[in-house]
Amino acid sequence: MNTNLELLRELMRAKGVDAVIIPGTDPHQSEYVSDYWKFRDWVSGFTGSNGTAVVTLDKASMWTDSRYFLQAEIELEGSGFELQKVEYRGELATIMSWLAKEIHEDDTLAIDGRLFSLMEANRLEQMCGENGFLLATDFYPADEIWEDRPARPMSPAFIHAEEYAGEDVESKLSRTMEKVEQSGADSILITALDEIAWLLNLRGSDVDFTPVAIAYFYMSDKDRVLFIDSDKVDREVESYLSSHKIRVKDYDEIEKFLDKRNVNDTIMLDPNKVSDTLGQTLECDKVYGTSPVEALKGIKNEVQIDGFRRAMERDGAALVRLFMWIEQNAASGTINEIDVWEQGKLERAKSDLYRGDSFEMICGYREHGAIVHYTATPESASTLQGEGLLLVDSGAQYLDGTTDITRTVTLGNPTTQEKHDFTLVLKGHLALSRAKFPVGTTGVQLDAFARMPLWQEAMTYGHGTGHGVGHFLSCHEGPHSIRTSLNPVALVPGMVTSNEPGLYKEGEYGIRTENILLVVEGPKTEAFGDFLEFETLTLFPYDTRLIDTAMLTAEEVQQINDYHAMVLERLTPYLNEEEKIWLSEKCASINS
Repeated sequence: MNTNLELLRELMRAKGVDAVIIPGTDPHQSEYVSDYWKFRDWVSGFTGSNGTAVVTLDKASMWTDSRYFLQAEIELEGSGFELQKVEYRGELATIMSWLAKEIHEDDTLAIDGRLFSLMEANRLEQMCGENGFLLATDFYPADEIWEDRPARPMSPAFIHAEEYAGEDVESKLSRTMEKVEQSGADSILITALDEIAWLLNLRGSDVDFTPVAIAYFYMSDKDRVLFIDSDKVDREVESYLSSHKIRVKDYDEIEKFLDKRNVNDTIMLDPNKVSDTLGQTLECDKVYGTSPVEALKGIKNEVQIDGFRRAMERDGAALVRLFMWIEQNAASGTINEIDVWEQGKLERAKSDLYRGDSFEMICGYREHGAIVHYTATPESASTLQGEGLLLVDSGAQYLDGTTDITRTVTLGNPTTQEKHDFTLVLKGHLALSRAKFPVGTTGVQLDAFARMPLWQEAMTYGHGTGHGVGHFLSCHEGPHSIRTSLNPVALVPGMVTSNEPGLYKEGEYGIRTENILLVVEGPKTEAFGDFLEFETLTLFPYDTRLIDTAMLTAEEVQQINDYHAMVLERLTPYLNEEEKIWLSEKCASINS
């Protein structure tokens, strides 16, 4: 029996609740959250970054996307939860369809309104009305039954120096307020943690792998207020904030503060990010729109771009040492998937600017590589051997940039099928890397570049091809993306995106190849307008032992050789003689 699930049902009966929806997020709509808000994990045992639990008095289901299907099947076994497979983050409508069959008219559906955005809560209210359900937004089970709940993190906030950020705080505040006023508002409430971190050049360690501090920020022409636990603000940070006329209030005072806003004020809210609880607190006029900070943050300045380039060089050198170590030890049968992550952290930590990993390493050997977001545990970790495919998806946080790279390598004796599949994925990866496209192009228009070689053989992958990457911030950020679903945001110079097609064969292996790309200006024409293209930032060779060169065009062969020549040139200054020899061999030219 899942004791935690039964405790929740007891509370539901006591409160007159017939069903509850539990997202895996926090009051800031974060993708990755601190342990304090992992109530969904506590109830179900599922730990993926995307997943929504729904519990009735006699049934429980978990909705997640294809990145987590295999992981969820493992983690939910014996939990009392049934896995529901959905498209990427498209679960709300299907949840309501499921509930329409499981509960009855006039039954009460409950949520913690602090964990749902205004937009989500509004959709839920509408769908409840259509089905005759009652919606309660003040159900807080974590506060009542989670007895061993971790404390809210209290790590100190710290200043991200302008030498790395490339823009001072006053400039960012001014640019943001200009957008706010253009929207017809005179103030703004910012709730997304990475937006606050970027806007104030302030970082923290409240969330694993993402250097943010848990806070809210309110700004008008007359007032600037940061809501943050006082224990996180030392004298240096307090002085820094004061120099920018930013007052500090306790994190929990946000609702009281908003409740006292002048009814004549007009505040800008992002309905997809501000919680329903906070949005409903405000009595003043509201202007709804996408937070202007998201777009401003998504375009990197020259200092940030140069920082990305330097970070990629140090990261590439660390990966040379890591993969040399893997090659030297895999055949001995003495290292496992967790050992690879630990060794990777050791190698990256040799950089003075390293501040931890940017996500939990995905190190999948053989069939584990087919679990898209696999996390090795002491119980599950496979011991590496001298053959088979190893997928390593890893990244780091440096003061001057964030990295995210995936390489799939053979540990020996690659099969013809493995080489064929690897080359299909690589061909799509290369096609996207060399794409040229008109100004105004969106990511959905480019997604097929990466998928076409797989599509031609009736194969595909369920996750997106590209996500934005923050600068010493979240490894996943918007506003842009490259995926099959429509995102109207056009790519513009200065945006950074991943390029990561993959192929996953359950029970056999997974293949993914990922580089980080920078959008840059391309050809300019009189007849057809201006074009854009990509600069590859990531620096580490592809495993040429897995390339079936007969499948490549002359253009693709040249592209690989040119990339490897750049990798060798850029990484060599960071390496000793043994490492230089190893990298030189990995970057040797191939022929078609």
